[in-house]
Amino acid sequence: MRELVKFWQQKARLLSALVRPVLWLAVFAAGFRNVFGVAIVEPYDTYVPYDVYIAPGLIGMVLLFNGMQSSLAMVYDREMGLMRLLLTAPLPRWFLLFSKMLATTLLSLVQVLAFVAVAALLGTTLPMAPLPLLHALAATLVSALMLASLGLLLSVYVRQLENFAGTMNFVIFPMYFLSTALYPLWKLEESGATWVYRAALFNPFTHAVEWIRFALYGKDPGAAPLVVCATLLVCFALACWGYDPQRGFGGLTQRGSA
Repeated sequence: MRELVKFWQQKARLLSALVRPVLWLAVFAAGFRNVFGVAIVEPYDTYVPYDVYIAPGLIGMVLLFNGMQSSLAMVYDREMGLMRLLLTAPLPRWFLLFSKMLATTLLSLVQVLAFVAVAALLGTTLPMAPLPLLHALAATLVSALMLASLGLLLSVYVRQLENFAGTMNFVIFPMYFLSTALYPLWKLEESGATWVYRAALFNPFTHAVEWIRFALYGKDPGAAPLVVCATLLVCFALACWGYDPQRGFGGLTQRGSA
């Protein structure tokens, strides 16, 4: 409730969250709409323009950036905000972290719905069949949880707000660009970019985007749900371990001497 109320009071956050993906959709995708087309490959049954292809990737972008920004908020709250008090309360650490992760996920879903509405106004239509849409919503929910858990894990290591720029450069951008958000895997392999192709295969964000993409078209996403769920469990478990003052990564209790 605290996160939702704070988000409602900071209405500029929704606008800032939409600017990045909308710019990609309205400018970048428009320029390559008929130049960089996507061939008829799974999950598509026909040729699709580029803006339709990258729409699931831009949904992933919203989830990724909001999940990472939650780690920035966690660093602030851990040092000076409410979380500093909650971490000293007689409550299980996993419960506090799960609540924070759930709040981040809910905010991500709100931003995704707003982006989909703006994309529809710009002429990018996505499949709206009831069952695939429910599957896509579930895929988006689990993917948002996975990225929120990754943000929690990063907040163990990010001890100062100034270090968040490094997180952007070394985590967010590589995860996004080394994925299928902007180009299909077969295109990478065909162009000879072997190392990018292999990196994208092992990138959990790739599997999150592919799960959402295949779910929208009612197709089998293969191993993508397993990879996303496994990453979610591992990141959340490591975050809980890192926030344990008796066992954490280098001791969160020693931040004052850093």
